[in-house]
Amino acid sequence: MKLYNTLTRKKEEFIPINPNQVNMYVCGPTVYNFFHIGNGRTFIVFDTIRKYLEYRGYKVNFIQNFTDIDDKMIKRANEDEITVKELGDRFIEEYYKDADGLNIKRATVNPRATEFMSEIIKFVEELIEKGYAYEIDGDVYFQTKKFSEYGKLSGQNLEELQAGARINIDERKKDPMDFAIWKKQKPGEPAWESPWGLGRPGWHIECSCMAYKLLGETIDIHAGGFDLVFPHHENEIAQSECRTGKPFANYWMHSAFLNVDNQKMSKSLNNFFTAREVLQKYDAEVIRLFMLSGHYRTQLNFSEELLESAKAGLERIYNAVGNLENLLNEVTLENMNDDEKEYAKVIEGYKTKYIEKMDDDFNTADAISVIFDMIRDMNTNINRNSSKELINFSLSIIRELGEPLGIAQKTTKLDLEKDIEDLVNKRQQARKDKNWALADEIRDELKNMGIVLEDTPQGVRWKKID
Repeated sequence: MKLYNTLTRKKEEFIPINPNQVNMYVCGPTVYNFFHIGNGRTFIVFDTIRKYLEYRGYKVNFIQNFTDIDDKMIKRANEDEITVKELGDRFIEEYYKDADGLNIKRATVNPRATEFMSEIIKFVEELIEKGYAYEIDGDVYFQTKKFSEYGKLSGQNLEELQAGARINIDERKKDPMDFAIWKKQKPGEPAWESPWGLGRPGWHIECSCMAYKLLGETIDIHAGGFDLVFPHHENEIAQSECRTGKPFANYWMHSAFLNVDNQKMSKSLNNFFTAREVLQKYDAEVIRLFMLSGHYRTQLNFSEELLESAKAGLERIYNAVGNLENLLNEVTLENMNDDEKEYAKVIEGYKTKYIEKMDDDFNTADAISVIFDMIRDMNTNINRNSSKELINFSLSIIRELGEPLGIAQKTTKLDLEKDIEDLVNKRQQARKDKNWALADEIRDELKNMGIVLEDTPQGVRWKKID
C-alpha cells in the first residue's frame, strides 16, 4: 500500500510502527458552528481511509479532536451570551448528528482541548526548560529559529514563510514568526491557572498535546485539510519534535479544497453551505459518492449538477442490487455450477482491481469506476438461470467494496415494500375520497411494477406476479 506523504512530497510504501495497528490523528472541527460541506469532504475522506485500512486488516486507533477553546469560540459565546463550554457542548452534539448523517464512523476517541489543560501546561513548561519557548508578561511563545527544520512540511524556509505570512506585529516577540503556545487572559475570557498566570493554550499546542497523550511520541498518520499545512501542522511538528527529539508523525496526509460552482466557498459570495443543509436535500450515500468521485488530493467542484450525477450513479448501483435481490426470489438453482465458479473468479478479479486502486494512495475515483464496471458485467451475466449461491456471492462483493466508501450498504427490499405499501394506502384514500381517476392511476402504476391487489375480509393485500 502506498500513500502520498506531504512531508516528502512523494508516494511512499506505508509501513506502520506496529505491523497490525495504525495510529491516526485527524484535526477535527472548532465547535462554534455547524460544519460546512468543505469540512464534510475532509471528514468523509479520512473516514473512508480509516475504513479502508480496517478493511485491509489493520486495527485503527482513530483520534479526531474537538477544538473547544479559541478566539472564534469566545467571540460566538459572547454573542450568544452563553459560556464557551455551553457553546462547545451544543455544537459537539450537532457535529455528531451531521457526521452520523454522513455515515461517518465515530472516532476511537474525540478528545476536547479543555480536557487536557494540565498536560498542555506541562508541555509548555518542558519547551521553556529546553530553551525552545519563552515567557513575556504572561504570554508564552515558541521560538521558531531554534528549530532548524522549521518549514519542512510546507517546503519553504523561514525567510520565505515570513515574507508570505500574515503576521500580527508584536514587538515583544524575539522574532515575528514566533507563535503563541500560551495566551494571557484578556478581560471576559475563560482562563486556567498556570505558572505564567491565568490564561489559555494556543491552538497549535492543543493538537500536539492530545496526539502525544493519546498516541505517543511518534504517530503513523497525521491528517487534515490542505489549509492546515501551514501554520497549524508546521507548528505542531516544531513544538512536538523539539519536546521529544523524535519525528512527530511518519506520514502527513492532506485533502484538497472543495469549491462551489468553481469558486472558493465563502459567506460573502453566498455559496456557503453547511453539511446539514445539503443532507436535507441529498442522501448521505449520494454525498459520499460525489465526494469520493475525485481523488482526495485534487480540488473538487461542488454543484447541483454534479450531485445529481452522483445521485444517478448511486441509482445504477442500487438498481443492480435490486435486480440481484429480486432474482433471489425467482431462481431455483441453489449451488454454483462449474461455469459459474469460473465467472465468480471474474468477479473476484474486479475486487483485486479495486484493491489495487485503493492501495495506490486511496484512489477512490478509480475504485468507484471498478465498481461500475463490475455491476455492468453482473447485469449482463447474471439472470434467472443463475444460482442463488452466485447471486448471494455477487451481492456480498458489491457490499464489501462499497463498505469503506460508505455506499451500497442498504437493501432495496424494504424500500420497495414501503413504496408499495405507501401506494396501496394512497389508493385506498383516493377510493374513500371517490377520486376514481387517481385510484385507477395508482392501480396501473402498481401493475407496471408487477403488483396486483386482492380484496380480502382483512383489507387490501398485494402480491408480486411475473
